[in-house]
Amino acid sequence: MLSREDVVEIVALHRRGWSVSAIARHTGRDRKTVRAWLRGERRRDDRQQPSPLEPFRSYVAKRFEDDPHLDATVLLRELRSLGFERSYPTLTRELRRLELRPECPVCKRGGRGITVELVHEPGEELQLDWLELGETPWGEPAHVLVGALSHSGRVRAVFSEGESFPELAAALDGVLRRLGGTAKSWRVDRMASLVDPGSGRLRAEAAELAKHYGVTVAVCPAYRPQRKGVVEAAVRYVRRSWWRTARVATAAQAQASLDRWAVEVSDRRRRGSETVAALADAEPLLPPPPQPYPAWLRVERVVSASALVAFEGNRYSVPPAHAREAVTLVCRLGEPQLRVVSAAGVLLATHRRLPAGAGQTARSAEHAAALERAVLAAFTTKPPCRRKANRPPSGEALRLASALAPAALVEPQIPSLESYATLADAR
Repeated sequence: MLSREDVVEIVALHRRGWSVSAIARHTGRDRKTVRAWLRGERRRDDRQQPSPLEPFRSYVAKRFEDDPHLDATVLLRELRSLGFERSYPTLTRELRRLELRPECPVCKRGGRGITVELVHEPGEELQLDWLELGETPWGEPAHVLVGALSHSGRVRAVFSEGESFPELAAALDGVLRRLGGTAKSWRVDRMASLVDPGSGRLRAEAAELAKHYGVTVAVCPAYRPQRKGVVEAAVRYVRRSWWRTARVATAAQAQASLDRWAVEVSDRRRRGSETVAALADAEPLLPPPPQPYPAWLRVERVVSASALVAFEGNRYSVPPAHAREAVTLVCRLGEPQLRVVSAAGVLLATHRRLPAGAGQTARSAEHAAALERAVLAAFTTKPPCRRKANRPPSGEALRLASALAPAALVEPQIPSLESYATLADAR
C-alpha cells in the first residue's frame, strides 16, 4: 500500500514523461507496483488504519503528562523495551497524527494558540530593541538600535559600536531626533544597560535618562518578547528589507543608507487608507530636549603608526611618542570636545569633535610638527647592518666581564699531542 504522498509523486513524475523504470528507481518501488497504480488497477483505502501506537497510548500520554518536552528518541528507546518494533519516523508520524504531544502551558511549544492585537494610542508608546550584526563589510561587528512607534509603525535606527549605557544613550538620542520627538512611554526588554537583570528594575542611570526626556519606561516581563511585537517585527523588517541588499562599505555609509531607506521605503508602507508617514506625522510626540543626555562615553583605541586614533569614522592626532599605544577616548554627549587619555590617565590631546562618519582627520599643528621631527630623526642614509659580520666582545666588554666573573674568561687547557705521548710512555 502506497502512501498518499507516494501516489502524488508517481503521477507527477509520469506526467513529466518519466518512464516506469525511472519512477521505480527514483521511488524505490517495484515496477509492477508503479505500473498498476498508473493504470488505475489499485486504489488507496483512505480508511483510518489502526495506529501501531494504540497499545502504548496510555503510557505515551502519561509520559507527556510528566514531561511535555520529552524527546521522541528517548520515548522510542522506552517503547522498544516495552515491545514497540516500529521505526523512529513511524513514531513521530503517529505522534503528530494522534496529537499525543500536549502544548506546554509555559513556553507554548508547538505554536501559540490565540492572541490579541493591542490598541496603541497615537504618541503613547515607542518600542526599542537591538539588531546585532555579527558580520559587516567593514569587518567589525555592529549594533543597531531600532525604534518603532507602536501606533503608526514608523521605524528609525542608529548604528552603534556597542550596547553599553553611554552608547545606548547616544543611539537613542539619534533615534528620537530622526523620529522628530518621543512617545510618552518607552517599552524595552530586560536589556542589561537599562534594567538590572536580577531585580528587573531600572538602573539609576536609566531612570535619569528617562527623566531627561520626560518619559516613563515599561519593561517587558522575562521571556515575553511578544509584549514588544511592533519593534520585533521592525527588526526583522530592517534586516530583510534593507540590510540583506545594502551596498555599503563603512559604518557611515550604512547609517546614511539606512536613513534613506527609512524615508523612501519604510515610511511609504500602507496602513489601511493611510501611509506610515501620514500616521506618524499626526502623532503628538513630545519634543526632544535641546541637548542629549550628558552621559560620558569612553572607548578604547590603539594609536596608529602615524599617531592617529580612529573614532566615529574620523581620525584624531596624538603626540607621536604614543604611537601604537592603547588610549581611551572620552567625550560627553552633547559637548563638542573629544579628549584622548593615556593608559596612565594622562590627558594627551583635546580635539573638537567632528561629525560622525565625515571621514576627516583632525591633526593639530603641534602634533604635526612633532611627528615631522620624529620621522626626520629616525631617517638615516646608512646601509643596513651586515647579518654575517664577525663582532667579538670588545676589550671594554671583556674587562667588565672579568670584573663580574673572572673564572668565566679563563681559557680551558687543551691537551697537546706531546702530553698524550708522555702518558703512553709512562704506561
